[in-house]
Amino acid sequence: MADAAPRRNTGRLPRRITPAYLENAALHYLQRFATSSANLRRVLMRKVQRAAEAHGDDPAEGAALVEALVARYQAAGLLDDRQYAAAKAASLQRRGTSSRAIRERLAVKGVDRDLISETVDRLHDEEGGDLAAAAAFARRRRLGPFRPAAGRSGGGADDAAARRNKELAAMARAGFAFDIARRVLACADEEAVEAMLAQQE
Repeated sequence: MADAAPRRNTGRLPRRITPAYLENAALHYLQRFATSSANLRRVLMRKVQRAAEAHGDDPAEGAALVEALVARYQAAGLLDDRQYAAAKAASLQRRGTSSRAIRERLAVKGVDRDLISETVDRLHDEEGGDLAAAAAFARRRRLGPFRPAAGRSGGGADDAAARRNKELAAMARAGFAFDIARRVLACADEEAVEAMLAQQE
């Protein structure tokens, strides 16, 4: 019986790091994703590390190229952490993300801690903060005043209490304070939620 043919390694060898390659990779990433300076640096450094291991190159040389590229993009306005943080935080809040979770998401993307605090504080002042986010969360999850009419009125007092506790727990897991969650869930209907939010403005 003939020996089996040796298995070929189909994994592609990472390309060697050059300024042109990093530029193309960075622009391709920025075309698809909004990002922070730290996150783009992390993405490019993964490429540098893989290439250095594959070719036996010094990763410090690639790291220097990455730093120069990030600095150039910051100067040109292609990377703007303040603008990125504001847009990302506003988008997350509109989807019903609590300020605590927004802070965590921005931190994961490498946004500076002071800038995160500034961004979340501004969002609270200008966009209603966690109360508006909690209302959006309840709407998306169909909780409390956003529950279908049959679900709001059906069942006895015990069922209603159990349902409310379950909804409070869901909002707590999402990062909302008890008082915020309670205020949203206490609204009788969507109009009551809108009136409550209007009083915050």
